[in-house]
Amino acid sequence: MLHVTDDLLEGLAAAVGERQVLVDDDVRAPFESDWTGRYRGAARAVVRPADAHEVAAVLAACRAHGAPVVPQGGNTGMVGAGVPRGGEVVLSTARLTELGPVDRASAQVTAGAGVTLARVQDSARAAGLDAGVDFAARDSATVGGLAATNAGGIRAMRYGTVRARVAGLQAVLADGSIIERPTLLKDNAGYDLSALLVGSEGTLGIITAVRWRLVPRLTSRVAALIGLRSLDQAADLLADVRPRLPSLDAAEFLSDEGLQLVLDHLGLPAPVPTRSPVYVLLECAALADPTDELAEALAQAGIEDAVVADDSAERERLWRFREAHTEALSAAGVPHKMDVGVPLARLAEFAERVRGEVARLAPDARVILFGHLGDGNVHVNVLDLEPGDDAVDEAVLRVAAACDGTISAEHGVGVLKARWLELVRSPGELRAMAQIKRALDPDGLLNPGVMLP
Repeated sequence: MLHVTDDLLEGLAAAVGERQVLVDDDVRAPFESDWTGRYRGAARAVVRPADAHEVAAVLAACRAHGAPVVPQGGNTGMVGAGVPRGGEVVLSTARLTELGPVDRASAQVTAGAGVTLARVQDSARAAGLDAGVDFAARDSATVGGLAATNAGGIRAMRYGTVRARVAGLQAVLADGSIIERPTLLKDNAGYDLSALLVGSEGTLGIITAVRWRLVPRLTSRVAALIGLRSLDQAADLLADVRPRLPSLDAAEFLSDEGLQLVLDHLGLPAPVPTRSPVYVLLECAALADPTDELAEALAQAGIEDAVVADDSAERERLWRFREAHTEALSAAGVPHKMDVGVPLARLAEFAERVRGEVARLAPDARVILFGHLGDGNVHVNVLDLEPGDDAVDEAVLRVAAACDGTISAEHGVGVLKARWLELVRSPGELRAMAQIKRALDPDGLLNPGVMLP
């Protein structure tokens, strides 16, 4: 067991109850490693509050004893922001699971920070609406973490990132203040603190509930998997079909190396008879069947061969080849994962330069690229590197910045990229961020070392 002062433990137990303060090594262990397995550390304790008032009491106890706090949701992060680095208290939102009724008139629902995305989706769909956000970790990722990282996912090209889904939120600041942003569509009374906390990665406050803005449920769907020669051709295809497809809901890309990794991991046959270097997965969604619309758009773009799936089972099979990338990569080793964004016009250039940099720095490493074609979000995965070797990480992020992109598209900055934030943010912006951090968290209590170098 780590050395934890009795006074701190007593303060935490007084805040949430003794059973919700975890100190034994084996009980803490699941909270001390991230999803990738690359980031891990020891916590002084793990505490599980049940509501915003208990969160405030936990922060008061930690502040009184100088104990920094790492907020943690579903622990699906990939940049080290949600796990301890060196003896912090982990504040888990696992018990903040209240999910209110769907307000169909405003198309909104209030969800506790520990509610999973899948639960929000199920609740919304039962009311004839939808969450407007989706990705493979839907059963584990929680709305508090999604808001804290401004997550994206496969529907972002149509509905935006999580920021667009947050109508308001409840949060606890470092001094214990509980703030609740009203959920009116039009409300210009003062600063929008909700917008400030979205994407702040737990460094400015702890999100305890989110008022989630829903979208119409579109039940008629069709997907198509298209093999192409290059990423340039993939970008051109999207440019061709996008104006012709008002129903376009998702546009993903994957490489043949990534597809083979998934096939080997799952023991599945290839989805296409003839393999290609690059694949694009398109999905359309509408109130009426969009199959003809998709077929016509592909024909006008010169696509003569595509695997089309217009029923749920076949669509799920096609999506499995894309969504299983993360689990296949984890099964193959501990990947270095860099989530970046680049302009579509420079996507192929970015990929070529990244492969060149990795070959130069780590000739035996494997590069797997996939991501969200619709918004230029590339997930760069490098296998067969030591977890602590960050030379490749830096090279990839520098290439993204040189291609007029960003070092973080949807996973956050975390500890992985904090030292390189200056690649994409000006000195003035960095100073402003530091000043905001000092104003809201003067003692550096919340998630130290995350985002800001």
